[in-house]
Amino acid sequence: MPLTESTFRPHPLLANGHAQTIWPVVFPHGVQVPWVRERLELEDGDFLDLHWLRSPGSGSKLAVLSHGLEGSADGLYIRTMAAALHQRGWDVLAWNFRGCSGEPNRLLRSYHSGESQDLRTLIEAKAGDYDQVALVGFSLGGNITLKYLGEQPPHPKVVAGAAISSPVDLAASARTLDLLWSNKLYLHRFLVSLIAKIEEKHHRFPGKLDVLGLYRIRTFREFDDRYTAPLHGFADAADYWARCSSKPLLPRITVPTLIISARNDPFLPAECFPFAEAEANARIELDVPASGGHVGFVESNSSTTPWLEGRVAGFFSSMGPS
Repeated sequence: MPLTESTFRPHPLLANGHAQTIWPVVFPHGVQVPWVRERLELEDGDFLDLHWLRSPGSGSKLAVLSHGLEGSADGLYIRTMAAALHQRGWDVLAWNFRGCSGEPNRLLRSYHSGESQDLRTLIEAKAGDYDQVALVGFSLGGNITLKYLGEQPPHPKVVAGAAISSPVDLAASARTLDLLWSNKLYLHRFLVSLIAKIEEKHHRFPGKLDVLGLYRIRTFREFDDRYTAPLHGFADAADYWARCSSKPLLPRITVPTLIISARNDPFLPAECFPFAEAEANARIELDVPASGGHVGFVESNSSTTPWLEGRVAGFFSSMGPS
C-alpha cells in the first residue's frame, strides 16, 4: 500500500525527536486504568503476568498490547492506548514480557526482541472467548507483533495489527543506539536495567552466568553477544538480530496492519522504515510523520483522544475489525 500522508502535527515547541521522546516520560499525562491481574502459567515452568481491562457483558473484540524494551504492561503509553480502545468498545489485554511485571521470571532465560512464541501462546490461550482480536505493539513489542503476524498464519481470530516506533531491523537500530552520542542517555538507561536483571539472575542461578566485567558493558552489541544471544539459543548478537528482525517477514503479513514510525525517531535509522515492503504488500499501511520521536507523538491540539490512540482505533474500525 502506498505511504499514507500523516495527519500528525507535533506541538510547536516539541518538534525535535528527542523532545518528543522525553516529554511524555518527564511530564506523564496518562490515565489510571483499573487493571485486573492474571497469571498465565507456561508449559516450560515460567509465567506471564497479564493485565485486563474488560467491560461487563462485552466479549466480541479484544486488543492485545505489547510493551517495549524494559517496559511493562502498566506503562504510560500502554495505559493511554488501553483507555482509548476500551472507550471504543474493546476489551484490552496488556501483557508483561517475562521478568517485566516487577517479579523476576523463574527461568534463567528471559524475553528478547523476537519472542513471538510467548505472544502466540498468549493468543492461543485467550483469543477463543472473542470474535475478533487486534494486536498493538510498541517499539520492541511492535517488532514482536510484526514478527508474529508474518512468520506464519496468525490465529484465525486475529484480524488486524498495529506497530508503533518499531525497530524492524534490529541490527541497524542497535548500531544507532550504540554509536550516536545523542543516544547515550537512552542506551545507558536500558543497560542499567538489563544489567541489574543479569546480576539478579546470577545470584539465583550460581555458576550459570559469567558476570566478570558485567558493569563494564557499554553497548547493546556487547550485552546481546554475551547474554541475550546465548541465553535464547542464538550464536551471537548478529545471529540474534538477523533471525528476530521483523522486516524480512513483512511481505508475508496477511491481515490489515498499520505501521507508525516518526522520521525523527532517535532509535530508528533509515533501515527501520520499510517503504518498499509496505509498497509491495496491500495489507500494510505505513504512516511516517515528520515528527513524533520514539513512542512520543505529543501533538499541538488538545483533543480528548490523543492522535496516536485515535489513529490506531480508527484504523481498526476502518480496515480491521468492524
